[in-house]
Amino acid sequence: MNNLIEYKGYYGSVEYSDKDDILFGKVLGINSLISYEGDSIKTLKSDFQNAVDDYLSLCEKEGLTPEKTYKGSFNIRISPEMHKKLAMYSFSQQCSINSTVEEAITEYLADKE
Repeated sequence: MNNLIEYKGYYGSVEYSDKDDILFGKVLGINSLISYEGDSIKTLKSDFQNAVDDYLSLCEKEGLTPEKTYKGSFNIRISPEMHKKLAMYSFSQQCSINSTVEEAITEYLADKE
């Protein structure tokens, strides 16, 4: 994937501000706002890593559990008719709705990587 960096299981965006002539980003997939910046890829990565380390240290100091970036569950909203079709298809295949959705997403993303 483009425009992403990773450190200790946390993913961050990479963006550029033409106005400020600086790279910046934020940690993705968590509710806490963790941002970072740099004037080069090297300094951006360093600031990202420091921001993640600071977040983890703060959580430890405060006795908090750090948020996990992707827990493996998410809610989606679909039409009742789509939900019915999904349930009937899953039942006919003798598998769960979760398994059907995971298989569909896996197949969809296979040609995107």
